[in-house]
Amino acid sequence: MKIDILTLFPEMFKGFLEESIIKRAIQSSKVEINLHNIRDFSKDPHKKVDDYGFGGGAGMVLMPEPVYDAIESVRTENSKVILLTPQGVPYQQSHAYELARSSHLILVCGHYEGFDERIRSFVDEEISIGDYVLTGGEIPSMVITDSVVRLLPGVIEEESHIQDSFHNQLLDYPVYTKPVDFRGMKVPDVLLSGHHANIQKWRYEEQLKKTKERRPDLLEKR
Repeated sequence: MKIDILTLFPEMFKGFLEESIIKRAIQSSKVEINLHNIRDFSKDPHKKVDDYGFGGGAGMVLMPEPVYDAIESVRTENSKVILLTPQGVPYQQSHAYELARSSHLILVCGHYEGFDERIRSFVDEEISIGDYVLTGGEIPSMVITDSVVRLLPGVIEEESHIQDSFHNQLLDYPVYTKPVDFRGMKVPDVLLSGHHANIQKWRYEEQLKKTKERRPDLLEKR
């Protein structure tokens, strides 16, 4: 998979791309991730990419031309162009699985007060990571990149994401490690039994219990 991220602040991604699972996925050629500074596509001598919005209002608006040129510089016939915006479709695990089947993602990060509305005509879909507003699309693009890359073959063990929360519209089951008894809180006996079928049954029941307590809305979707 190839991921191109269009941003005004490429330095924000330094730690994200150089640590942990993402770093190993890049080094093992499971994914190619490229950063592109939208300012490089500005025709303004001062590399300006924003201006005041027509009709007044607070904040600066990202202009369409540099964004369009940045997209077109990396777009291919197999590309899926995604705009990160609070107005987009709420992001879910099922969406991550769908994107993981793509060969090329282009993630467009906004900033300032917002995008010129015409930019929406250049993209294939719009995604929101939640009903709140951030200073820009950089963090949402990291969220999507991380959630997608971990699903690519060979990045992590398949069992790890098959058992994830939301994989089957249930939250994940509780997990434990040593010591068996920590401050009077003990590991459930079933996990020490070695009986695989009983362990699986217990885990599924715990998934249902935890989901009912914390996210009953997920059960309604099942």
